[in-house]
Amino acid sequence: METESDSDDNKSLPPATTESPPQSAPDQQPPLSKRAQKKLLKQQRFEAKKAEKKAQLKEHKQREAERKRREWAERLAGLSEEEKLKLIEERKSVRRERMEKRSEEKGKKIERLTRAKESGQNFVIDLEFSDLMTSNELQSLVQQIMYCYAMNGRCETPAHLWLAGYQGEMQNLLEKTPGYDKWLIEKESRPYIEAFQDQKENLVYLTADSENVLDELDPKKVYIIGGLVDRNRWKGITMNKAKEQGIQTAKLPIGNYLKMSSSQVLTVNQVVEILLKFLELRDWKASFFEVIPQRKRCEADSEDVHDEPEAEDNAQEQGDDHQDMKRQCIEGKQLSNPV
Repeated sequence: METESDSDDNKSLPPATTESPPQSAPDQQPPLSKRAQKKLLKQQRFEAKKAEKKAQLKEHKQREAERKRREWAERLAGLSEEEKLKLIEERKSVRRERMEKRSEEKGKKIERLTRAKESGQNFVIDLEFSDLMTSNELQSLVQQIMYCYAMNGRCETPAHLWLAGYQGEMQNLLEKTPGYDKWLIEKESRPYIEAFQDQKENLVYLTADSENVLDELDPKKVYIIGGLVDRNRWKGITMNKAKEQGIQTAKLPIGNYLKMSSSQVLTVNQVVEILLKFLELRDWKASFFEVIPQRKRCEADSEDVHDEPEAEDNAQEQGDDHQDMKRQCIEGKQLSNPV
């Protein structure tokens, strides 16, 4: 029987508590694998090297600008006032001619791209894979798209380019691209399967996993290129997508003319450039040899070619390929900015 003193003692005791096991912080990330650590270190080295090269290029441009200003001042210093005025007027005339030429080229480019939107060959870059890529990979893809647009604008017979299915971060990155709002290109936020629902029988997904070799470009067809960087993580993804949607597939006939000596993956801009070259030349071999870097190919005897390169369906940016594409983007940036 409980006594009054026992009852008082029980009241003075603190309530019993049940301790739960310590929980890890919700934002704590699992440790990276050795392979992931190596990949991260490689990316960090690449970014550091890129920043260093950018700084060196800026410094070089500044030195060149200063040198030209100094040479111009020295040239004027030894002239009379009349000779100075004449030389300055000549320089202004050269600049006017240059600006007029650029303006004329710009007008012709607009005309070509406008005609292409009406009757050009349809090439679609499928951007529905954005959620499978990192921010760096998305930025890489945007750079490739910039180059695709610049290349197309320089062509005498440009294609009708489409960007289909872009949303989220990809959309934000594209809209931040200088001059993007003035690009003469189809910008379709819907998936291509919806945008071309009335032409489903004409859709052809370019994928190296296809058994159908592309011999010719049919003006009625709409050719789709997968916008996916680092496709090695997603083997067969474009082929499976095309099968699920019930659309045709094809692969570029690279294996009929070349065998690849190194990486067998081409970037989006390389695929688009090959297709544009074929529109111009109607010659697959010449198109491949003009676009595919020398280090990645060697001419193949017909009986020696067995392995089809995993090339045309997606974008992968590795090592020197990234540097080549970046240089080409820089060269074509003036054309990829506002038309």
